[in-house]
This record gives sequence, C-alpha cells and structure tokens, in this order.
Amino acid sequence: MPKTIAYWILTVLVCFAMGLGGVIDLVQPDDMKEQLKQMQMPLYFFSILGFWKVLGVVALLIPKCPTLKEWAYAGFTFNLTGASACHYFAGHDATKIIVPLVIWGLVMMTWSLRPASRRYCKPA
Repeated sequence: MPKTIAYWILTVLVCFAMGLGGVIDLVQPDDMKEQLKQMQMPLYFFSILGFWKVLGVVALLIPKCPTLKEWAYAGFTFNLTGASACHYFAGHDATKIIVPLVIWGLVMMTWSLRPASRRYCKPA
C-alpha cells in the first residue's frame, strides 16, 4: 500500500476517534459524568478537552498549516497518554487503559507517515 494511502486511512481513523471523543467530551453523557466523579475530575475540564480535540481534528484535515498539525499531534499525545494514566491510577479495567494507548499508536503512525507537504520541517 502506498505511503500516502496509508497516511490518509490512518488520519481518517484518528480524526474519527478524536472527533467522536471531542463531541462526547462536549456533550458529557450521564455515564461519563459518573466516571469523572469517581476519578474526582471536574466536568468543565472535559468541555475544554472536547473543544481542543475538535480543533485538533480540523488542524489535521486542513491543507497547509504544518505548525498547527504539529501542535495537534502533540496535544493528542498529551491527551491520550494522560487518559491512559488517569484510568490506571483510578483502578479501571485494562480496556480503559489500553484503548487510549492504541489510539495514540495510530496517532504516532499517521505522524510518521505524513507527506512532506504536511510536515513542519521537510525531511533531508
């Protein structure tokens, strides 16, 4: 499979996962509120995260703006690794710990496969 096709397939998967997560963070369904109470985390924090996730998805999909894309990749890295750590320290089951790390793996794969036109620094 050509590198560009793999990049776009992974990017669409990442954008779907992060976009859906962002919308869920903004909507805050009841089961999420209960989980956040258990983890002693404020609801407003997830409104902010949801907004940032949606902006990150937009940054990855628009042409140009390589600096914004780098910020989006970094933000997704902080978000997903932090989510995994929070679930671990809250004593949640392995699924809640592993799923963010799997999505983070997809983020890293799309970052490494991105074409030169979407990079901050052109490869040598």
